[in-house]
Amino acid sequence: MTPSKDQVLDVKDLSMNLYTQSGWALALSALAFEIEAGQTFALVGESGCGKSMTALALMQLLPGVAQITTGSVQLKGQDLFQLSERQMQTFRGRRISIIFQEPASSLNPVMRIGDQMLEALMRHQELPALKAKARCIEWLERVGLSEPARRFEQFPFEFSGGQLQRVMIAMALVSEPDVLIADEPTTALDVTLQAQVLKLLKDLQAERGMSLMLITHDLAVVKDMAHRVALMYAGEIVELRDAKDFFLAPKHPYSKLLMDSLPDFERRGKDLAAIKGQVPPLTGEFNACRFAPRCPQKMPECESGAVPMFELKASRLSGARCLLTKANPEDSGALTGSTVSTEHPPSPAPSEVSSVKPAQSSCAHNEVHGPVILEVRDLRVSYSLTKQWLQAPRTFEAVKGVSFDIEQGKTLALVGESGCGKTSLAKALIQVLGKSADVHGQVRLKGLEVLNQGRQRALQAKREMQIIFQNPFASLNPRMRIIDILEEGMKSLHPEWSGEQRLCDIEVLLDRVGLHKDALRRFPHEFSGGQRQRIAIARALAVKPALIICDEPTSALDVSIQAQILNLLRELQESLGVSYLLITHNLSVVSYLAHEVAVMHEGRLVEHASASDVLHSPRHPYTRSLLASVPRI
Repeated sequence: MTPSKDQVLDVKDLSMNLYTQSGWALALSALAFEIEAGQTFALVGESGCGKSMTALALMQLLPGVAQITTGSVQLKGQDLFQLSERQMQTFRGRRISIIFQEPASSLNPVMRIGDQMLEALMRHQELPALKAKARCIEWLERVGLSEPARRFEQFPFEFSGGQLQRVMIAMALVSEPDVLIADEPTTALDVTLQAQVLKLLKDLQAERGMSLMLITHDLAVVKDMAHRVALMYAGEIVELRDAKDFFLAPKHPYSKLLMDSLPDFERRGKDLAAIKGQVPPLTGEFNACRFAPRCPQKMPECESGAVPMFELKASRLSGARCLLTKANPEDSGALTGSTVSTEHPPSPAPSEVSSVKPAQSSCAHNEVHGPVILEVRDLRVSYSLTKQWLQAPRTFEAVKGVSFDIEQGKTLALVGESGCGKTSLAKALIQVLGKSADVHGQVRLKGLEVLNQGRQRALQAKREMQIIFQNPFASLNPRMRIIDILEEGMKSLHPEWSGEQRLCDIEVLLDRVGLHKDALRRFPHEFSGGQRQRIAIARALAVKPALIICDEPTSALDVSIQAQILNLLRELQESLGVSYLLITHNLSVVSYLAHEVAVMHEGRLVEHASASDVLHSPRHPYTRSLLASVPRI
């Protein structure tokens, strides 16, 4: 292949082995792609498919258990694999740089931000100290941080998650590289912060003509950002297309299933296309299609013959790694380099009314209303600030007079930016704040007041109200087997249940959440992220509650696993009549699952209505700005 004159990065036949406890695994298999100047190239796929390993291979930052077996990576004609580590240090950061997924763990917590930026800059450019400092402060300002000179002197713990991500971007770009790799740059950020970070990357790219390799599993972000898309599965690229064509007409069955897995308002009440089975272990031999065991369109040839490679047309690789496209040549034709519009589709015309009473609800008239399970009136949560540097003790009110109801078998979604008070509200409802906060107001669960009513009433409330935490791995005791985790709440809250009854209920529960009985004797680390979330759901259901608080239940899950969890939550609600308080910043999940939506801003509810009204005809300016920040497919 003759390199394009605008081609900056060219990856050919990249394969890598990774040593595991089960032996050598083929982590990357014959990857081939190119990135042009000023182009955004998106590498997408589920966890474990090899996206981050690809980034580490390009940066030559692989762990000691990894081994490149074949391939080359050329950066403007220079093969990076032919460089020594000392030579690579001059390229890394200066010519090719990376933003890691978790900025908090990538920054040294005991070094000031400015010192870390100077260390990165001075390694590549010999500048006078004052000039180097001025450039670092300039980049902190360019990434949108206020008071950049003061921020230069601060430590990482003094920044929010979105601010830390901006610091990482500044640190990656201070040496002005030709290629920037962004590994999940917006994971776990709320939609407004995500929109700010993505806009910043696009603006800097347009300004400098920089090439951007975006690694993510968020297809809506890809649609908004990318010119070309490579979809990975089990260590290989299965579809490589221009982004516009990829989203208009995906060719590989895996691509189509991922698209059908995305929740939205039109799919309410229907099953999302959750992909059955699991990614195959990479320690085995592959002589056929790796997706065949999970593919609904597989043919006998898919499991016995070789899979066609991409076609080379117009000096670039393109197409899908699938026998179906071979049988239909028009599906794998040449694709010209077209860009994707980054404009959002026009929002519905908003009402002239700028606000709505917090507790007002405008559900559809034909909707059947059930009994109210939870009544919250004028809930307030305050924290005491007693730092030594304060001249006088003062309080911070995180939740300011919030009121709402949740009916039996219905879902109320509580949305808003980080820091708006959502989690404080949830912790107040399940009474885990203790003496760290002052909680006032009324909380009635099935007609009984539960707030500040003593230990017995608190136990009664826990029988009726449970929570699914955001991080299932952190919330499951790693030293307990699954049966003990599930029985713990049953023994504590329902001591009258016999051991035989508990075991019978647990076996039924496991089947209901899609896990086998052999899971009971295993530990949390033996399960995937989606399976651990199912265990967390089973634990919440084990005591047969009327209401479950779901705190970001899908925030760190892949698209297909998210679909499995959303299908499960919807099916459980339909069969058991359980109610949900859904706390999330993922508005596509809200549109699929919620009956009502309450929008929270600075501790108050600024809008509360039916999901249809809030999502399609928002009345409050803050709600409109929140919806405008959401990337869409």
